[in-house]
Amino acid sequence: ANGGAAQPVSFIANSNSNSLSWSPDSSFILFDTNQRTEEGSLARIDLRLRTPKFREDQFRDLFRQENPQDRPRPSTSPSPVTQASPSPAVSPSPAASPSPVTSPEEIKSSEIVFDNIRQRLSLLRPGVNVNGQVVSPDGKTLLILASAENQFNLYTMPLDELATDQTAKQITSTANFKSDAQFSPDSKEVYYIENGRVNIVTLERRETRQLTLNLEMNVNFAHEKMETFKQGWRFLRDNFYDDKYHGADWNAIEKTYEPLIAGARTTDEMRRLMSLMAGELNASHLGVFGNSAFTPTPVGKLGLRFDRAEYEANGRLKITEIIALGPVDITRGVKVGEYLISVDGVRIDAGTNLDELLENKVGKRVELEVSASVDGSNKREVIVKPVNTATEKNLLYRQWVEANRAYVERVSGGRLGYVHLPDMGAGSLAQLYVDLDVQNQNKEGVVVDIRNNNGGFINPYVIDVLSRRGYLNMKERGLWTVPARTALGQRALERPTILVTNQHSLSDAEDLTEGYRALKLGKVVGEPTAGWIIYTWNVTTFDGTTVRLPRQLVTGSDGKNMEMNPRPVDVPVTRPIGESLSGKDSQLDAAVRELLGQTRVP
Repeated sequence: ANGGAAQPVSFIANSNSNSLSWSPDSSFILFDTNQRTEEGSLARIDLRLRTPKFREDQFRDLFRQENPQDRPRPSTSPSPVTQASPSPAVSPSPAASPSPVTSPEEIKSSEIVFDNIRQRLSLLRPGVNVNGQVVSPDGKTLLILASAENQFNLYTMPLDELATDQTAKQITSTANFKSDAQFSPDSKEVYYIENGRVNIVTLERRETRQLTLNLEMNVNFAHEKMETFKQGWRFLRDNFYDDKYHGADWNAIEKTYEPLIAGARTTDEMRRLMSLMAGELNASHLGVFGNSAFTPTPVGKLGLRFDRAEYEANGRLKITEIIALGPVDITRGVKVGEYLISVDGVRIDAGTNLDELLENKVGKRVELEVSASVDGSNKREVIVKPVNTATEKNLLYRQWVEANRAYVERVSGGRLGYVHLPDMGAGSLAQLYVDLDVQNQNKEGVVVDIRNNNGGFINPYVIDVLSRRGYLNMKERGLWTVPARTALGQRALERPTILVTNQHSLSDAEDLTEGYRALKLGKVVGEPTAGWIIYTWNVTTFDGTTVRLPRQLVTGSDGKNMEMNPRPVDVPVTRPIGESLSGKDSQLDAAVRELLGQTRVP
């Protein structure tokens, strides 16, 4: 606060943290810390040497004799008002309390001893995935915002080193996300927001109640939309990664869109216009959006595909495909070529909307009638439990992956394996671990497919798995030899690979491609990537509108900007239009040929 050179105190390379707290006596700092695919933990930094405390001293204090002569004598006259102390039963409002006079001892207590401060950092592991933390005003309790078992809750831990139980205790018990948690001034309650409401939970009894708020606010939309527009414009002005704005005149663009925003009649119209404004930057990872008042009705999906020509000609739903592991497939009671006759007693004809019949049927019991004949004779009943659109989409995707795996298995004569990454998220990384460990350890090489991958953040983890090399093996008596890295718990493929990309491989998929080529892990086959890569995060304007901010330049190993500069390929292959309908994949064919040429067996 008094100036001087900044000095590091944390020495942790983790890139993520949501909160940092000073202890009330300024003796230590607490913060949460993690990498993006790892669970969050807590770090503590003692700002000066910590004097040990002993339970024995507390025990001795119980028997310490008090000398009656040392007791203060009661005063016979009232104390001056300026010396009066508040009643212990009343906690004065922090806002009403006068600023205390800082004593020399207090000034000294807040000093930081930087010598050997690295050795005074310790990691606390409360057993939950930490998202944030708050220290109580009295310095005795640590509040933790954390997730565990797919639920987000609040936990407390004692900060007293002599506490007998140092484990985290859960004080809320609902699954919803919670935010903005803070203690009451007396450190006995915690206020937090959940589902847009303020809740209060007591630390001692863990009882939760809602804080009733009756608030009225008049919003002048004509003024609000202009302020939202100007705030979003400033966000991009001050944070867009290129201070030349890709050649756009950002001040002139503001003047162009200001009258258009003034004419917007709804929030959605305002956001669409702001998106168009952001588009003037001619860059990737841009966008303006927010919650919409429109909520679509969920439609149940059966996991079926139908013959279009048959429906258009006769109004009949003839089944052409049953999606693997979909609602109909797991019943084992329907075959391709049969007809869907009715849904919950409603007969199917040319005027029937199947989606309408399945509205609000996700996860519910639905009766289907199917028949091998078009007239519905010999029809039979099949009971299914429809899934939502996202689930059916994922089932279709996994079916496509399995078809590609079988294709590579066939064209390589069983020598090569196959994996696909649809995005660069934590779920895809977990699936990659499963696929590489189970499906591909007995192959000579693996085709790594990132076509149509829309990015994320896991490229360093994927690169690690593909680049690690073995150096030890392990063998139990009478059993088989296994690579030590995998046996000891570190993911490592230890097989030759080849990477397949196309023009729809973008963002972090391009980072993966750059790393794959720069580290010479293998060849890249297919089409150059999209050239869409700027490190980006979101900000929110005061009305809840979200603005995407491409803030960080990403450069390749050659030092050049990767935005608008696709990652090249070593073996260019473009699939002809309609090739997928022929059952052929020329990009996978080329990848198999190249990788087989690298493997040990000719």
